[in-house]
Amino acid sequence: RHQVPMSFFEVLTGMAFAAFADAPVDVAVVEVGMGGTWDSTNIADGAVAVVTPVSLDHTRYLGSTVEAIAADKAGIIKPGAVAVLAQQPVEAAEALLRRVAEVGATVAREGIEFGVLSRELGVGGQQLELRGLRGDYHDLFLPLFGAHQAGNAACALAAVEAFAGTSEDDIATGSGPAPFEEAWVREAFASVTSPGRLEVLRRSPVVIADAAHNPAGMAATLDAVAESFTFTRLICVLAVSADKDVPAILDQLEPVTGDLVVTRNSSSRSMDVDKLAELAEAVFGPEHVIKAARLDEAIEAAVTLADEDGGGDGALPGSSGVLITGSVITAGDARALLRAPAPGTAGQPRPAEEPSAAEEPSAAEEPDP
Repeated sequence: RHQVPMSFFEVLTGMAFAAFADAPVDVAVVEVGMGGTWDSTNIADGAVAVVTPVSLDHTRYLGSTVEAIAADKAGIIKPGAVAVLAQQPVEAAEALLRRVAEVGATVAREGIEFGVLSRELGVGGQQLELRGLRGDYHDLFLPLFGAHQAGNAACALAAVEAFAGTSEDDIATGSGPAPFEEAWVREAFASVTSPGRLEVLRRSPVVIADAAHNPAGMAATLDAVAESFTFTRLICVLAVSADKDVPAILDQLEPVTGDLVVTRNSSSRSMDVDKLAELAEAVFGPEHVIKAARLDEAIEAAVTLADEDGGGDGALPGSSGVLITGSVITAGDARALLRAPAPGTAGQPRPAEEPSAAEEPSAAEEPDP
């Protein structure tokens, strides 16, 4: 009823904080919607602020340069907080460090105060050795794919260490409280799940869903696919929001994709199929682009191609894979379509990440990889 209506995301955020207060929770992990400074979540004074790699996205609202976007995101760094910064482009790092200096926060930087010491591919994920703010941690199995997830793991560990009480002097000198119990850290990482992030939804052929929705995210996803899977041919299903940098996303897909099936997801912001096909044909050529009005039809078309193709050039059956990507909504819809219902339930499960303010341009940003 207010003169300026609240967005879905603002209402949801207010409801969340009310629920947290009523519980009351001991610790809240809060992800911003879009940017940081002016996001509704930023009424919270976080003891730890984590900024993962900054790239161009939501430029209409946050600015047209990485530096401007980083400056907006830097608003979550509050006086006296610890800023845990993933490896950043130089201009983003400068903007974030300026904010740290302005508010007198403590900084912990990936690759300097903490980071990934080593990583090896493993069955269903990767084996990591991490340097935290309190010490080194060995033989950690992370059941997620991609170098970007190893970096995320290092940031998460540093954030927990900082929250548990690691002072500025501790970070600067590399001394202080003893490291966490390694068995506890191993158990924590081994139990990690990340629905819709290179999630294998079915096999024979292998079908993967990933929520990459901007050029940087797509690059990270495709690097991880190339590293972790042995497909001789990759068929992609793409449904993406109309306000994204679609040509740049297509440029990332083209070198590694055999055929592209373009469609739409359940969001009203999803790009029109004919428009997406027009853009895709300019990059892939008309002979490599297939249109499907609905996501279920697109998945069926891609799976049929993978089954018939068998990898091409004499490759063994099952060597073609399907990647469903372009949006958090696309990944969530794919999970609803392909995952089996839980025992004792009827029908298909709801997506793990339902269409939310993460797809509303005035409210929130899809989580970056």
